[in-house]
Amino acid sequence: MIRVVLFDFGGVIAEEGFYQGLRAIAEDSGLAPDSFFRTAEELIHRTGYVTGRATEAEYWAAVRRESGIGRTDAYMREQIISRFVLRPGMLAHADRLRAAGRNVSILSDQTDWLAEIDRRTPFSDRFDRVYNSYHLHKSKRDATVFTDVCHDMAVDAGDVLFVDDNIRNVTRAAGAGLLTIHFMDMGQFPSALKNFGL
Repeated sequence: MIRVVLFDFGGVIAEEGFYQGLRAIAEDSGLAPDSFFRTAEELIHRTGYVTGRATEAEYWAAVRRESGIGRTDAYMREQIISRFVLRPGMLAHADRLRAAGRNVSILSDQTDWLAEIDRRTPFSDRFDRVYNSYHLHKSKRDATVFTDVCHDMAVDAGDVLFVDDNIRNVTRAAGAGLLTIHFMDMGQFPSALKNFGL
């Protein structure tokens, strides 16, 4: 029996603001978007910003060193945060599952930006818990995070359905024993839920 539905945030509950924002920054700065995104994505992990072990200023300083970009911290963070637009359809799915008595929570590889997004466009009150790598000091690149979250919720991994748009995260979650949906788009998702009797 599925007791918990655990959603990723960016790319599932909201538009993927990190990817879209970094591409916009690169395009505005005359840089190759794909290359800039790969650099910035790797650095958010390597600096430790996504796991709360570095500051935003340290992260952007590293991005500047490796990419040569000259934009301000404020400009770059706004390009990203403003693009995490909530998806009403996904919030409706979360509301329905929660009303049916399931624990509906978020597990996100995010920084302290997530709190800012919640202040601008509140979402956290729609979920039982919000697990953020910034506070967990562990990202979904470490498969033990799934075990940790299940332990915190006092549920068996096999009673948790995890939904993420990143196939590598989905694979790691499945390896930890969770049921999984690889989120592709809003059209695919209802039928994926039905496959689990939801």
